[in-house]
Amino acid sequence: MSYAAYVFDAYGTLFDVHAAVRRHAEAIRPDGQAFSELWRAKQLEYSWVRSLMGVYVDFWELTEQSLDHAFQRFPSADPKLKKPLLDAYWALDCYPEVPAVLKGLKERGARIAILSNGSPAMLASAVKNAALDIIIDDVFSVDAVKAFKTAPAVYDLVTTSYRLYPQAVSFQSSNRWDVAGATKFGFRTVWINRADSPDEYKDYGPSLILPSLESLQFGI
Repeated sequence: MSYAAYVFDAYGTLFDVHAAVRRHAEAIRPDGQAFSELWRAKQLEYSWVRSLMGVYVDFWELTEQSLDHAFQRFPSADPKLKKPLLDAYWALDCYPEVPAVLKGLKERGARIAILSNGSPAMLASAVKNAALDIIIDDVFSVDAVKAFKTAPAVYDLVTTSYRLYPQAVSFQSSNRWDVAGATKFGFRTVWINRADSPDEYKDYGPSLILPSLESLQFGI
């Protein structure tokens, strides 16, 4: 079945959130992987907590705050790496299959968009760095509604802008909680389970589970 729009989460789905630390792995050893995982976990936690508080803080600020916490938890990491790591986050690597998949879907006539917690500036930088700006039609940031995923108003950014019913949108995310929120909203959802993680939120299951985005280019 074809969909009018294929909408993608950005971080962890199109862009590798661990690429920034990987570029400085030698300087962060032996805790690089754990450091990167904590940075990411706290980045998301901070967005959820603020949402529950009814407070909105720019995602870039949360990214910096969560990095500060990671440095506090891992004294082995030199705090002088803060600026290089933040700079690297503006130009994260996209996953290898991403350009071909997005191009293939676009050639089928679908709209291609990003829907992300990221700030507009962060997303613009990531998209341009990965040379995806010539493929992606629209980038939707939660900044427009001042609320983070999984708030329904975030997913509604797509349907309102495109004047589509939710079921006409295929939404792809590597974050299972994001898939749950999008499923509840009414999107057709695809969980990109890159880490082969156990399923959660089974009351809001995805329509499809894939190990990467690659199969999407065949129109599934």
